[in-house]
Amino acid sequence: MERIGVSEYFKRPERLRPSELVWGMVREPPAPRYGHQSLLTHLGALLHVYVREQGLGQVCVAPVDVVLDPRRCLVVQPDIVFVRRDRLEIIRDRIWGPPDLVIEVLSPGTAHRDRTTKLRWYRRYGVRECWLITRHRREIEVFRLDVRPVEHTAIAGADRIRSSVLPDWNQRAADVFD
Repeated sequence: MERIGVSEYFKRPERLRPSELVWGMVREPPAPRYGHQSLLTHLGALLHVYVREQGLGQVCVAPVDVVLDPRRCLVVQPDIVFVRRDRLEIIRDRIWGPPDLVIEVLSPGTAHRDRTTKLRWYRRYGVRECWLITRHRREIEVFRLDVRPVEHTAIAGADRIRSSVLPDWNQRAADVFD
């Protein structure tokens, strides 16, 4: 398979199917299952309403390209991204730099990669916080990536989601899954 650059990747036709550019190689996993997309839609709507009412910035759900490293040809598509109001200049035709918050809903085929490789990339390239959501356990893991060592909290049931990026966010973990 031939390696391509960021500009070649962006010349490809738009698709609603997930696609990422990893060190110049296009990666196209199958579309997520219904349960994944349903949870993603619900959480995206909760976050959108909260962020909009508070005037905090912008929320977007996948697929949207996040260019972490244009020189090394690294473009990812997290499930949900949030960019603070004071950083909206990174949003143009795509997101050119690290969002403040990325959320990944784990699927059987992506869980290991999301927990290891992508979490490392998010930390390395300056994402402040990452949530990993496991549907079958009804659990949200919050990783604060902008501190050393990385802070990790697992939240479930009636526990409130505590976020350094969205400090007044006051949803219970169970609300995300209902």
